[in-house]
Amino acid sequence: MIIATRNAHKTAEIRSIVGADFEVLDVTHFPDLPEIEETGTTFLENATLKAEGISKHATGWVLSDDSGLEVDALGGAPGVWSSSFGGEEGNHAMNNAKLLAEMDGKEDRSARFRCTMVLAKDGKLQASFTGAVEGRIIAKLRGDGGFGYDPLFIPEGYEETFSELGDSVKNALSHRSIALTKALEWLNSKF
Repeated sequence: MIIATRNAHKTAEIRSIVGADFEVLDVTHFPDLPEIEETGTTFLENATLKAEGISKHATGWVLSDDSGLEVDALGGAPGVWSSSFGGEEGNHAMNNAKLLAEMDGKEDRSARFRCTMVLAKDGKLQASFTGAVEGRIIAKLRGDGGFGYDPLFIPEGYEETFSELGDSVKNALSHRSIALTKALEWLNSKF
């Protein structure tokens, strides 16, 4: 299975969740595959663009996801722009700094990580799956693990941030894990 991403953190998380069930390679293993621009305005649109785009040029199943943080007090932002919220694509420090600034003085700290994951083959979308984990945004960074907004997000039912919980706990309850589990169940039902 090819994961339509160049994000090493995302690849590692997916590999950890999948285990030995599937061989998982990201697009960095296929230098001739095109770079797919995420021009959609929803997680589903972006995930579909990537999966269909890559699957037109690759053999077999292509898995893609688009995910992000939705903060209620910010009207659902950063949403699909989570990775560039701070102004520079993939700069976690800038993204977290902007989120903290935007949340300053806000009482409603509720938020969720949302993931839409899709499977495509031969250039066509085959199925889509969603996962979400509810929680809240805290006022300062805590923890050294994870990536992105993990040091600011405490999932419902916990007192630690995703960063503090560690990869094994985070991967067991994350939005990506929920969507990926659904995708793997669907794939397994096809074989």
